Amino acid sequence: MIVASSNRKMGLFGATMLVTVNMVGTGIFLLPVSMASLGSASILGWVVASLGAGSIGLMFAFLGSTNPQAGGPYAYARQTFGPYLGFQTNYVYWTANLVGNVAVAATVVGYCTAFVPALKDQTWTVLASIGFVWVATILNIMGPKVVGMLTGWTTVVAMVPLIAVATLGWFWFDAKTFMDGWLPSGETTMTAISSSATYALWAFMGVESASISAGVIENPKKNVPIATLLGLGVATVLYVSTCTVLMGIIPAAELAKSDDPFSEAALQAVGSVGALVIAGAAILKAGGSLVGWTLTICQSSHAAAEDGVFPKIYGRTDRRGIPVWNLVISAILMSIIIVVTASPTLTEQFNLIIDVAIILNLLPYLYCAVTFLFAVREEKMVGRKKVFALIITILACGYCLWALIGSEVRLARDSMILLFLSIPLFLIFYREKGPESGGV
Repeated sequence: MIVASSNRKMGLFGATMLVTVNMVGTGIFLLPVSMASLGSASILGWVVASLGAGSIGLMFAFLGSTNPQAGGPYAYARQTFGPYLGFQTNYVYWTANLVGNVAVAATVVGYCTAFVPALKDQTWTVLASIGFVWVATILNIMGPKVVGMLTGWTTVVAMVPLIAVATLGWFWFDAKTFMDGWLPSGETTMTAISSSATYALWAFMGVESASISAGVIENPKKNVPIATLLGLGVATVLYVSTCTVLMGIIPAAELAKSDDPFSEAALQAVGSVGALVIAGAAILKAGGSLVGWTLTICQSSHAAAEDGVFPKIYGRTDRRGIPVWNLVISAILMSIIIVVTASPTLTEQFNLIIDVAIILNLLPYLYCAVTFLFAVREEKMVGRKKVFALIITILACGYCLWALIGSEVRLARDSMILLFLSIPLFLIFYREKGPESGGV
């Protein structure tokens, strides 16, 4: 666990904003574009997604209140299954979020094009994305308290225009535009729901952020579960309302090709000034998310390194307890990913990246479901509480499996290859550290 004095830890507000900014950061700005290709029927997928994500959030809230551990999914998997599956969970989770953070950087650049059109050129897009990754890294090196304050206030400031779109946008909502784009590709409603529920999983990734960062949160037993549920609630309302409004303002064909849908909606509703305000809010929001996810990635790999199941360098800290090398190496890797995944349009790059991240994150969630069941048994729940816990587990696991079924076969295959690579990597990185904890 990262050692941080109490005056450097984030409180409930910072923890809640960390969860909110990690969940809302990019999805709210570019997911409507991904959903538009499926049609406005995809809104029904949010119902399935909110139930599944809510169940996952409740699991993490319970684990956070009964057994808060820095490292989140990794720490719980190691405690329950032992070092190998602990390593595998961290390896998959860390890889998925390292890749996913590139999508966050791409979103920041996408909305910066409203102010600097030259950034639409692929070369400048790549350079700008790399630049934002390194700015986020430097801010994290300054300490978790800085991250908590930054993510908190950027979220608050950016939420104002987002909430305006989610509420006032209904004045420009056109039911005909919404229904004309119901199923633009001629697919069935069930197919659209299934595919959109998979995309929506990207929106809800980050619900475990407070759990992972328990080591730098004040009074984690109290604040981690509250922050998890509050962040989940805010994110769900914003996602559903904004996606619906945008699909009723911008025709499906246009929305599916947009790099900055919120700005385009504001341009149609209130003109160029409104579009620039929205673009500025998106930059703040996605930028804060980039900083927050950089902390989350660092915390996960740092906890694993301290336990001897990740390279030692990820666990080294400076005199303030900040794992500088961990942050720097992650930034280098993200820069490489940006170059490798560069696409002619930001939307193509965003969709490519989130497809990979979604599949990889399913395994940690499923492992945590098992940990949750063990925790329920240890708490000796009976009656309605036990039934409720079982329902939560079934919904969470069912949603993860549904998301896997709705994904492309090629992505599932590539994810399995990456998963199998964890075996030789574990043999290379694992270091014995006294009596083993956990295991079943």
